[in-house]
Amino acid sequence: MDFTRDSTQTTVAEMVTGLLAKEPEDLHAAMSDAGLFSMLLPAAIGGDGLGVMEATVVLTELARAAAVGPALATIGFGIIPLVELADPALVQRVVRPGAVLTAALMEPGSPFPAVPATEAVSDGRDVRVTGTKIAVAYAEQAHRILVPTSAGVFLVDPHADGIRLTPAPTSSGEPEYIVEMNRAAGEFVTEDIGGLHRLAIASIGAVADGLAAGAAELTAAHLAGRHQFGKPLATFQAVAGEIADVYVTARTIHVAAVSAAWQAHTTSSEDDGNVLAYWIAAELPAAMQVCHHLHGGIGVDITYPMHRYYSAAKDLARLVGGASLRLDLVEV
Repeated sequence: MDFTRDSTQTTVAEMVTGLLAKEPEDLHAAMSDAGLFSMLLPAAIGGDGLGVMEATVVLTELARAAAVGPALATIGFGIIPLVELADPALVQRVVRPGAVLTAALMEPGSPFPAVPATEAVSDGRDVRVTGTKIAVAYAEQAHRILVPTSAGVFLVDPHADGIRLTPAPTSSGEPEYIVEMNRAAGEFVTEDIGGLHRLAIASIGAVADGLAAGAAELTAAHLAGRHQFGKPLATFQAVAGEIADVYVTARTIHVAAVSAAWQAHTTSSEDDGNVLAYWIAAELPAAMQVCHHLHGGIGVDITYPMHRYYSAAKDLARLVGGASLRLDLVEV
């Protein structure tokens, strides 16, 4: 099984790195202008017909530069699930240039529930959604939220009647909300809640892959350039051992992330999502701690890039539900 990027994926990666090099003031708008969102749409509705693998390449390259922003929510929780699971007419109507999308994947005490407590009840021709979701990234900024319910996945307008948004703190400072819905209007997307979860985990994995690789590269460069006792820090045996452990973690997350994305792309009966999520929850933050340690005092400076990698990694570990939950799921 060859997970090497093909020519299209390589071109997509180059598009992202080229855009980042320009340091646009509004990265999300610049990505929209560059076609990095529309390329994921089917050709029948004006897109380029690219899919999960290309989407994860975008997320990985953004994360490698610690510059994810609303892209994970919009691409990984919005565009890709809609394209893969929804009617094309719905996708064409909902996915707008530059608009933010997101999904409500967690309920209080229940990350990624297979049977959500949130209810969707028919009310004549309409459907009313009632329930509480937590850790909803960019909910206030979103055009629509994908909401898993007892009757499938529904689209909800976060600014409609019956919706209450409460800001919640994050390590990275990225916007996140508690979303309380009381008979809010919903629009049916799909019955496949598991499909939404698989695609979301694959997207989170792509971000984790980029964060791990970027932090390892940043740390290795620091160790090569920083001298003590007249020698680069990288030449010290203990230091070399620690950065080697970080490299092993980064490469393991990469393999698991690409495998999960490939499985989601092919709708394989296999699912490495729980293994990937466990490594994100248990091993990624630990690797970031080592990177902080190897940077010395500069590693805890919030103006230094390492802070962005670590804080984003902590948010991902929380989003997947934590190491204990994911280990239990792997054992099952």
